[in-house]
Amino acid sequence: MTKTELETCVFSYGKEIYSFCRSLTRNLQEADDLYQDTFVKALELLGEIDCGNNPKSYLLSVAFKLWKNKKRKYAWRNRIATMLSFSDELDLDAMKAPAPSPEHTLLKSEESDLVREAVCRLPEKYKLPILLFYMEDLPMAQIAFVLKIPVGTVKSRLHHAKKLLAKELEKELEVVWNENYG
Repeated sequence: MTKTELETCVFSYGKEIYSFCRSLTRNLQEADDLYQDTFVKALELLGEIDCGNNPKSYLLSVAFKLWKNKKRKYAWRNRIATMLSFSDELDLDAMKAPAPSPEHTLLKSEESDLVREAVCRLPEKYKLPILLFYMEDLPMAQIAFVLKIPVGTVKSRLHHAKKLLAKELEKELEVVWNENYG
C-alpha cells in the first residue's frame, strides 16, 4: 500500500474506525489517541497492508490490538503500583446523541441509550463481536480475523451476547414499566 492509498483509507474508513475507537475506549480523549495511534501504526506497516484484501478490517484489527496492549500495560502497571484510573468507566454523556425535539425521536434516542448502556456492560469477549458486527457491519469472517479467533467462536459469542442483551433489556424495560405504570 502506498501513502496515497492510506490517505484514501483514512477518508473512506476514518469515521467507522473512529466510531469503533469510541466504542472501545468509551472516552473522547482516549478514542482520539487510539484513532491517531492506529493510523500512525498503519503508516509504519505501510508495506504489509493489502488494498485488495479489505484494509478496513486490517485497520480495525490494528486499533483493537493497540487498545488491548494499552489495557494490558495499565493492568500490569497497576499491579506494581496503583495509578490514576484508566478510563474504563462509562463516559455515557459523551456517547449520547443530542436530544431531538420530536417526541418519537426522543423515545428512539432513549431506547438507543438503553441498548448502548447494555452493550457497554457486556463482558469484553461478547461486547467486541457485537460492536464489530452491528456497528461496523463486518461479516463474521472479518470479525474472526480482527479478534484472532475462529469463526465458530464469533458465532457463539454473538449468540450469547444477544441472549445477555435480551435479558438485560427485558429487566430495564420492566423497571421502566413499573416506575411509570406499576
